[in-house]
Amino acid sequence: MELLELLEQLEETLERGMNIPFSGRCLVRRDEVLDLIQDIRLKLPDDIKTARNISVDRAHILEEAENQAAEILRNAETRITALVDEHEISRKAVEQASVIIGNAKKNSREIRLGTREYADGVLDKVESILSETLDVIRVNRQELK
Repeated sequence: MELLELLEQLEETLERGMNIPFSGRCLVRRDEVLDLIQDIRLKLPDDIKTARNISVDRAHILEEAENQAAEILRNAETRITALVDEHEISRKAVEQASVIIGNAKKNSREIRLGTREYADGVLDKVESILSETLDVIRVNRQELK
């Protein structure tokens, strides 16, 4: 069961509790609330693992982009070396190498920025969910006290 569904069940359980007049308190089935809290505790590590996997994937994508850029640079340097013999060919090779290097750097930068934005968005969402979960748990614990 998803974490948000568990929290909704917890909220429904609290809403179904019997109100105690003039006290602002309510009676709920203790075992039901404790079971839901236990399920939430068990689910939290999965969400944390998901966030960690996203971070690892981000690092892998960045590394792959850098490797591709380095490969493109090596290929460009190899092509330049092979074309050095003739002046006109050398000039064209230098121009093409500059374009290739520029494109490789641009592509690498775009991939890196896109990956960071994606990972940041996912981590932000996970952080928000965990924060909301923590707030609900704190409120529930206060009510239980």
